[in-house]
Amino acid sequence: SSWDMNLIEKSARIAAQEASADGICWTYSPMVDIARDPRWGRIAEGAGEDAYLGSRVAEAYVKGYQGDDLKKNNTIMSCVKHFALYGAAEAGRDYNTTDMSLVRMYNEYLPPYKAAVDAGAGSIMTSFNDINGIPATGNRWLMTEVLRNQWKFNGFVVTDFTAINEMMAHGMGDLQTVSALALHAGTDMDMVGEAYLSTLEKSLSEQKVTLEEIDLACRRILEAKYDLGLFEDPYKYCDENRAATEIATIENMNVARDIAAQTFVLLK
Repeated sequence: SSWDMNLIEKSARIAAQEASADGICWTYSPMVDIARDPRWGRIAEGAGEDAYLGSRVAEAYVKGYQGDDLKKNNTIMSCVKHFALYGAAEAGRDYNTTDMSLVRMYNEYLPPYKAAVDAGAGSIMTSFNDINGIPATGNRWLMTEVLRNQWKFNGFVVTDFTAINEMMAHGMGDLQTVSALALHAGTDMDMVGEAYLSTLEKSLSEQKVTLEEIDLACRRILEAKYDLGLFEDPYKYCDENRAATEIATIENMNVARDIAAQTFVLLK
């Protein structure tokens, strides 16, 4: 509510500085979902209901985390979530359906994701909800037509926690079927669910996926590691001296206190 993008970017810069000092090179942030139903349990994580403000906040976070060079050892890769329309699930019920016109989608809900992509975000996380009948994780229109063809995103896409497996509950088929659906849609990495690990070899042998699709997903993930400088030095984020001296410093604590003081909101 401060509308102070410099403060928001500074908070993300400090988070990147401290996380990278402790061996972390990738963060599942920013969460940029527009939310207008207070029944949705995750409404407090985002920037609110305004598409313009949400877009500026998304940019600030990405710039703060990634800086001007991902190869620097004090920058980390951002992951924009949850793509897409996660905050618009019916009745505020997590994982629920989202039924929305293209006009409202493009004008009110998609802008913050696009702003983050335009700011250079390195990765995108899929959402659990379906979008007009097709779960986001297996939605080729969303992941390929919008994200890559329209917005020219060239990073990689990771699922949310077991989101491929969750598509079975949406009635999209068994684990092998939904895994192939996700890969074909343009989802590159499976978070935790082991759906790709346990099914893609079989799907390849049955010609339900192609080697080119698998290679493309692998390439995008390897390119992210290259952008982070991990091929040049796989241990660049492993520095005990930085971990001991750059985390929870007096300077960072003072900045955090200053940011808090400038962003209090009194509700009556």
